[in-house]
Amino acid sequence: MVFLPTNIFQMIITLNEKEERKADKSLYSYQKGAIDKIFDSFENSREDYHLLYQLPTGGGKTVIFSEIVRQYLSNHNKKVLVMTHRIELCKQTSKVLSEFGVVNKIIDSKANLDDQSKYSCFVAMVETLNNRLNDGKLDISGIGLVIIDEAHYNSFTKLFKFFSNSFILGVTATPLSSNIELPMTDNYDELIVGESIQDLIKNEFLASANMYSFNVGLTSLIIGANGDYTVKSSEDLYTNNDMLSKLLMSYEEKCKGLKTLIFNNGINTSLIVYDMFKTAGYDVAHLDNTASKKERARILHWFKVTPGAILTSVSILTTGFDEPTVESIILNRATKSLTLYYQMIGRGSRILKNKPHFNVIDLGNNFHRFGEWGIDLDWQRIFKSPNYYLDSIITDEEIEGNFRYEMPDELRQEFLNSKEVYFDINKTYVESIRKGESSKVVLERSIIQHAEICIENSEDIFDALILSKKLNDDIDFRINRYSKCISKSTHNFLDWLTDDYKKRLRSYLRENFDKIKETVTVS
Repeated sequence: MVFLPTNIFQMIITLNEKEERKADKSLYSYQKGAIDKIFDSFENSREDYHLLYQLPTGGGKTVIFSEIVRQYLSNHNKKVLVMTHRIELCKQTSKVLSEFGVVNKIIDSKANLDDQSKYSCFVAMVETLNNRLNDGKLDISGIGLVIIDEAHYNSFTKLFKFFSNSFILGVTATPLSSNIELPMTDNYDELIVGESIQDLIKNEFLASANMYSFNVGLTSLIIGANGDYTVKSSEDLYTNNDMLSKLLMSYEEKCKGLKTLIFNNGINTSLIVYDMFKTAGYDVAHLDNTASKKERARILHWFKVTPGAILTSVSILTTGFDEPTVESIILNRATKSLTLYYQMIGRGSRILKNKPHFNVIDLGNNFHRFGEWGIDLDWQRIFKSPNYYLDSIITDEEIEGNFRYEMPDELRQEFLNSKEVYFDINKTYVESIRKGESSKVVLERSIIQHAEICIENSEDIFDALILSKKLNDDIDFRINRYSKCISKSTHNFLDWLTDDYKKRLRSYLRENFDKIKETVTVS
């Protein structure tokens, strides 16, 4: 008898499961286990019990509840209703149900309900269903099971009153309500937590993420009534030249040549991003919710078959979009929504042959806010005490207070003659105040340090001036730190301070190049 190491034995089981899944609609072991738990709850609870099931994006929630529908209809003389929040999800859900042998009818605005008695399973979008129920055109008297996809959306709760005698199963990747005023624990009796992201990665059901974060100043962003950053303030930030340059630089440094999906907060931002990549010679397309069905299908097909394609989008692809060939995700936005954060990154997690991992670039400090994708979150605690979790999320001010500017590797190569390029604004400010000096000396000393590293790595004044123009990110970082030290950070003041800093740096270089160069040469 040959004994295999546990990890190899598990790998063989996983591969066998995948082959079985391809051959017929059988399920993986963790999916079967989830179904058993759900049916156990169904059989041992009251008929109007509300159960919530959590499973990460890419774990197969639709497959699981489709099998639940199949088994339920085989063993109960009642009907099933599946609710979604988007028409695309309705169609995808209907298709998967059909693959499991469940004959179903989509209830949309054009659906003919004269034959509804012939069906035991219905799939409906929430708003359309609400209209049909209010006008009394849909008979729901025989429905015993209601399944809600993407259950964290609150639009579903207004329909619960119609199903007071039905078992309700909500499924979601993140059991945290999209509206803090309507916590999920108020509408669901119990949460069943499924397989974790780490376990799905370990068993090769999901790709792992290589995560790269580029620090961004977000204090100009405004939080809207929905609790997330407003589109207007986001577009003001993400369409400025510095942020666009940072986006292009980060893409070329970490994602160049990889099929990349970019998420933005605002159509105008996405269009400007499209123009920038197009001008730079990259194969890129833009997609938002104003595109026709035909145009959307054309763009998504192009994205699927084009190696190294870039697709810049606005929210529309966060759910109901499954493209395993995505190799890189760029979060060109900040969000306060844990759900949206996981949805965006999840678009790249679909595993594919020769794709064990994918890249994620964060340009919104989201990693700092929520932690890296796939960390061990206590979903039970988040479900039961959402306010406790939300109150623990670090603020943008706290995040930026912990930043330390790190010069990009490519730029650092141009400053190889300098042992240290970092300048600590906070420390310099504290020292100057203790000595009774004016706060203005902080920027004066910063300018001197910037001038020195430019001169150390230049042959003449012209080289030094060129190098100084490449320090924009570092200058912005120092100005923002300084403004926080003196508690003065209006946009006009920051703009003036930044322009003045650059002028004084250029002037200092011209006046002191020879003197500093001589000192550097002697040392």
